[in-house]
Amino acid sequence: MKTRILIVDDEVDALDLMEELFQKNGYETYTARNGLEALSIIRDHEPDIMISDLVMPEMDGMKLLDVVSKKYPDIAVIMITAHGTIETAVEAMKKGAKDYILKPLRLDEIVAKVETIAQLKSLIRENEYLREKLAKKYKFDNIVGKNKKMLELFELVKDVAKTSSTVLIRGESGTGKELIAHAIHFNSDRAKKPFVKVNCAVLAENLLESELFGHVKGAFTGAIKDKLGRFELAHGGTIFLDEIGDISPNMQLKLLRVIQEGEFERVGGTETIKVDVRIIAATNRNLEEAMQKGEFRQDLYYRLNVIPIEVPPLRERRDDIPLLVSHFLEKFNREFNKQIQAVDDEAMKYLQSYHWPGNIRELENLLERAVVLNKTGILTIKDFPPYVVQSQEPETFEIDTNRSLNELVDAYEKQIILKALRENNFNKLRTAEKLGIHRSTFMSKLKKYGIT
Repeated sequence: MKTRILIVDDEVDALDLMEELFQKNGYETYTARNGLEALSIIRDHEPDIMISDLVMPEMDGMKLLDVVSKKYPDIAVIMITAHGTIETAVEAMKKGAKDYILKPLRLDEIVAKVETIAQLKSLIRENEYLREKLAKKYKFDNIVGKNKKMLELFELVKDVAKTSSTVLIRGESGTGKELIAHAIHFNSDRAKKPFVKVNCAVLAENLLESELFGHVKGAFTGAIKDKLGRFELAHGGTIFLDEIGDISPNMQLKLLRVIQEGEFERVGGTETIKVDVRIIAATNRNLEEAMQKGEFRQDLYYRLNVIPIEVPPLRERRDDIPLLVSHFLEKFNREFNKQIQAVDDEAMKYLQSYHWPGNIRELENLLERAVVLNKTGILTIKDFPPYVVQSQEPETFEIDTNRSLNELVDAYEKQIILKALRENNFNKLRTAEKLGIHRSTFMSKLKKYGIT
């Protein structure tokens, strides 16, 4: 959907110039020569942005701004003013205008200011479109779980949502940390404001700084225009900093300032920008260990860890697996127009016994694959990868006197290796190190015992 711009100016040349400029840049434009004509267009077309001159006949720009600010607060207004009337422009900002442009007009400046506002409006529009759907999705009763640890977690999240305190969510990859962050936001007083996510692990330091704080035109090679940072875009709402344990010491210091003072500068800029943002961070790293190694700032840790939330891994809430399976079957049946009725008892036993190194995300992926490929309507163990069965650990090691000593030793060694693999999330190199054997020897044993 194109951003709609209303241009209001009694000077025909200026009006035509700006209309042509914005049409070339992909905007939908409307024009008016005075305030009364502008109000008529607003009633019919509901523009996203209005650019208005101050001095016009019948209804000047300031009176027009008064009406628009009161009746149409979602319209972002930019005022055009001459150099000698900057005080009037400042007054317009106090009355609700987003920005102002000085005459004589500079086309690049006009486009830059409009693009900045359009970017923010687009995000707001997207949030409004998704808000109702997301609010339903992230209701507490839609987060699946009856395990005691999860029920305690739900109660904590409900209490936390009522506040604006900083939250640190911890847990292994795939446990649902982002789901918890969403639930906190959409059940808080900030639910109607943006929820902005940043994955701190996937961006290099300079790119992450620009992503978080924005940059000004010319700040670095490729910075061809001003860009709003995620903190600005999240103003009034929540920013979710995923994988916070992976940011550099330099970025840790800059983030600390934002948390402490609620302000920052864009990359290459000098203007101090203040924001009201709730911070929710998440990590799968051991931050205490990282602090001891000097890899994570202690002062930042305490600023983030105001309210800690620990999300348990799936292997510690195995009683929730049947509920999760039912939830995902319903989801994928609907998504792929399938009619899978259930998972049979044998397959469910193996699913509940499996170690789940990838947690809920792994369970969801395996069920999606099984639903897509199944042709019988009932999921059996054949619908799941062999390692789900292969990695099962018997509760006791039974000594069968009909077997030779070598066979018994091999069987016991296989169990030890499987247990060690599960404890190390199937990282072969780490498992070999923990068991104190060379990697090549370890790989030979995996091959020997048919462990894939």
